[in-house]
Amino acid sequence: MDIKVWMYLIYLVVSIGLTIWVARALSRNGQVFLEEVFADERLAQAVNSLLVVGFYLLNLGYVTVAMKHPDPVGSTSQAMEELSLKVGLVLLVLGALHSFNVFALGRYRRGRLRQLATHPPLAPVGRLPMPSTPHGSPPTSPLLPTGAQAAAQPTSQPGGGSVHNPPPPR
Repeated sequence: MDIKVWMYLIYLVVSIGLTIWVARALSRNGQVFLEEVFADERLAQAVNSLLVVGFYLLNLGYVTVAMKHPDPVGSTSQAMEELSLKVGLVLLVLGALHSFNVFALGRYRRGRLRQLATHPPLAPVGRLPMPSTPHGSPPTSPLLPTGAQAAAQPTSQPGGGSVHNPPPPR
């Protein structure tokens, strides 16, 4: 076997090993976080399993796509350099996936905590009284004094329009 085949084999062993190790560590340690986020142990386990499957699919898919190296590898040092570049990219993808998951789940948790908040952000100061008016009579404004309400009612003009009379001066 030539150097390029050995490089591919080492790359696959290291990348798959790293993927399995990181997935197990994240699954084991992330379970507690997911139980806090979802407040339901069964749902947290289901989401954890789905995240692990998605993690494997994305990362192993990237590992296989990034395996190809078009140039010939002439020396062991060149193979090591290419191998370190490929494994480094795998580690960056693992880190990016992990960061995205933590960000998305943290955001979901903050939204859920806001929904569970039992008190309003500001306490109510008071209530405005609702005036009771008999059916068919014009509504009155609670902000104007009773005498001023009648004076402030619009009156009709001969041309069909209406004029608003201001309240009398005090």
